[in-house]
Amino acid sequence: MPATRFRIMMRAITVVVGWVAAIAIGCTPSPALAERTVNAPSNTHSFIVVDTNQNRLTLYEAGVPVQMYSVGLGRPASPTPIGEWQITDKQRDWGGGFGTRWMRINVPWGIYGIHGTNKPHLVGGDVSSGCIRMRNQDVEQLYDRVGVGTPVVIEGNPLRYSRRLEYGNIGSDVLLVQDRLRRLGYYQGPRDGKFGSATEEALKKFEAAKGLPVDGVVGIVDYRALGLEE
Repeated sequence: MPATRFRIMMRAITVVVGWVAAIAIGCTPSPALAERTVNAPSNTHSFIVVDTNQNRLTLYEAGVPVQMYSVGLGRPASPTPIGEWQITDKQRDWGGGFGTRWMRINVPWGIYGIHGTNKPHLVGGDVSSGCIRMRNQDVEQLYDRVGVGTPVVIEGNPLRYSRRLEYGNIGSDVLLVQDRLRRLGYYQGPRDGKFGSATEEALKKFEAAKGLPVDGVVGIVDYRALGLEE
């Protein structure tokens, strides 16, 4: 199903009471969080913001941060998907590596979710296959406060790791490459975040036109030529 079908209508809410809310829950945010402008989904009471730079998940209610949690995120080879999503399914007691709760988000190129873990000591690091890992007691608390349809905004830089992209890769970075190739007139395939044959062929045409090695692999030279270099 196209990602655009799930796009969340956004409006800006300036959080100026963040200090009071955070102190009330025993957590003091940074000044950037306390006075930031959050791209808050409209017409919703609760939403989740995941900061991939800080490995932090924040639950907002009525535009105010009410709880913050440390989370484990994706490894460089399998990064957590940057974008605007929503919870589409909730399940209890998955057990094992998924801990006691599972909340799926509607990323179109794979199965991703917010879930617990049987390795709580790894929470806070970049250790997963792209999912958002929480300590079981934390995910149980969050699970009870959000429902299906709750927006999940995952913030960060899709090109943070500038990983080599080739056939078979998936992710927000693949989606960026597809968008850029489409804008340049080389790609007419789906914007699905999946590096398939159509993306590979479009990239090869671009590489040939730019006098680059024609290997169908996005490396640092390709990122630079596409205007996507950090």
